[in-house]
Amino acid sequence: MNPILWTPTQNQINASQMEAFRNQVNSRFNINLKNYFDLYEWSISNISDFWKAIWGFMAIEFSGDYTQVVDDDSKMPGAQWFNGVKMNFAENLLRIRSEKPAIHFKGEGQAVQTLSYNELFDEVEKLASALRKIGIQQGDRVAGFMPNMPETIIAMLATASIGAIWSSSSPDFGIKGVLDRFTQIEPKVLFAANGYYYNGKKFDSLEKLNSILDQLPSVNRVVVTPYTESNPDISSVKNGILWDNFKDSNPSPLKFEQLPFQHPLYIMYSSGTTGLPKSIVHGAGGTLIQHLKELRLHSNIYQDDTIFYFTTCGWMMWNWLVSNLAIGAAIVLYDGSPFQPNSNAMWDMVDELEITHFGTSAKYIEACRQKGLNPIKTHSLESMRTIFSTGSPLVEESFDYVYNHIKKEIQLASISGGTDIISCFAGGNPTLPVYRGELQSITLGMDVAAYNPEGNPIQNEKGELVCRKAFPSMPIHFWNDPNGEKYHQAYFDVLPGIWYHGDYIEINDHGGVQIFGRSDATLNPGGVRIGTAEIYRVVDTFDEVEDSLVVGQKWKDDERVILFIKLNKKCILTENLTKQIKQSIRNNCSPRHVPAIVLETKDIPYTINGKKVEIAVKKIIHGDKVSNKDALANPESLDLYQNLNELF
Repeated sequence: MNPILWTPTQNQINASQMEAFRNQVNSRFNINLKNYFDLYEWSISNISDFWKAIWGFMAIEFSGDYTQVVDDDSKMPGAQWFNGVKMNFAENLLRIRSEKPAIHFKGEGQAVQTLSYNELFDEVEKLASALRKIGIQQGDRVAGFMPNMPETIIAMLATASIGAIWSSSSPDFGIKGVLDRFTQIEPKVLFAANGYYYNGKKFDSLEKLNSILDQLPSVNRVVVTPYTESNPDISSVKNGILWDNFKDSNPSPLKFEQLPFQHPLYIMYSSGTTGLPKSIVHGAGGTLIQHLKELRLHSNIYQDDTIFYFTTCGWMMWNWLVSNLAIGAAIVLYDGSPFQPNSNAMWDMVDELEITHFGTSAKYIEACRQKGLNPIKTHSLESMRTIFSTGSPLVEESFDYVYNHIKKEIQLASISGGTDIISCFAGGNPTLPVYRGELQSITLGMDVAAYNPEGNPIQNEKGELVCRKAFPSMPIHFWNDPNGEKYHQAYFDVLPGIWYHGDYIEINDHGGVQIFGRSDATLNPGGVRIGTAEIYRVVDTFDEVEDSLVVGQKWKDDERVILFIKLNKKCILTENLTKQIKQSIRNNCSPRHVPAIVLETKDIPYTINGKKVEIAVKKIIHGDKVSNKDALANPESLDLYQNLNELF
């Protein structure tokens, strides 16, 4: 069993919203659920009653009433939720009217700007009025090609208030990457900024924007936010208008269209490298109720808290962060490099803004470790109660780093889910301990299991992540998928009627979860399945190694493990270092984990959302084509893996 690194006190448990919800369920349904495990089992055995209880606990703003919570919780896909309810997503995020801070925005190297809830409401009102005046209506698509700044949230909320559909892409995407997404959905309005900052540099977005517009004829209005310049020249932008000139200075009162629970809210995109990105449509009600469950119960976020997640507008963690407005909490937006103007920039920001919940990626935590940062000694961090990590598995050594070098009394919540469900399958839990290397629990209402190759549930063994009952934040459909074929192929082809997520996981006796990477990246030497994260956990402990990537290569009717190493500056991949790495993998994993070949590389490919791209490298070393390089942050890195003599 992995050691416990943090345990909530009984007072902390008693004061948590998870405990308040358990007590309410006991009272409402006249039952006696003694702890989280009882509550979880009840939640997946009584799907309708559970989501009914969540609906009441979260006090969601709505009109009308539902005739039933769900028509059939075993119907996947296609379950219908809260039929009869009318609601508006933006109304729920704008229900707080006060001078309390809603958004703190910090651009790289800039001073913090703060927007109150009253100011946010007023700005949304002006923008929604302007959108209505140019004819935007329910079902229209509105897109953002924006940095992570308040105007992006304002545009999304204005869009949602009308019942139009919001979709966004980060400005660091390549032209083809943006077009692969937006040409599928044909937006009528495009919001953009004139540029952005990253790693001490200023980047112009207008030239890229014009190239996008040349191939996106559906757009008839482009609203440009000045960011890197106070008064940019947008004369070259077709149908372009500056943000302040577009807003309605004499707006109509903000009207929240009352819409069905499953009315489309967001179009999200898969980040894979095979073919066009999947255009995943998420509904307003499912997104809201699932996020509120996770934010209030699993993250224990209150109205007086301040929440930060390092994200771009093209990653689902942006959507998750924004939903905190429905609680009345303050959210923190940051745009730029997390290590500018200095390596401690994010920890400085925690103290400056008294951030209570700090969200980041496993990659960032590992980068802090490699840089030798020691915030536990250099910063107060008194306000910070929780650290979230997602994007890739958080290795055991990163857990150690957090508790030894960041903060000892902290809930480290490694969370996992995805764009596909715009939420989490497993994550934090304020009533349970943190075990080294583990996600604390499966989240309420998610009937998750690990399945073996025979399709049977297993415990304390590695298997495929599946979900056996419907949940509200499932996609309502894919865009341009009238018969639902793409949707079905994505999740239900392997096990009909069961959501097959494509992650390789283990669920243990105390309900903890470990993620071992994507199933399609799983190694299979000698017919034994190995998660790539198991090898990364060992390799990451070597100070000489900056990064690594491991793939399987077909070889003599079997598969062999190939390990690529990116070394830190002034380090050399010697024969001795190679032996040490192999021996450590053998000692800490097994002989089957030991790579047949260890090669040095100058770069490791990542998606723009910070995920390692093992599948693309695997394709390349087998001579296959990678069709969607625009999903990558560094697509040129793939050239490093072409025609490697050592592999033939």
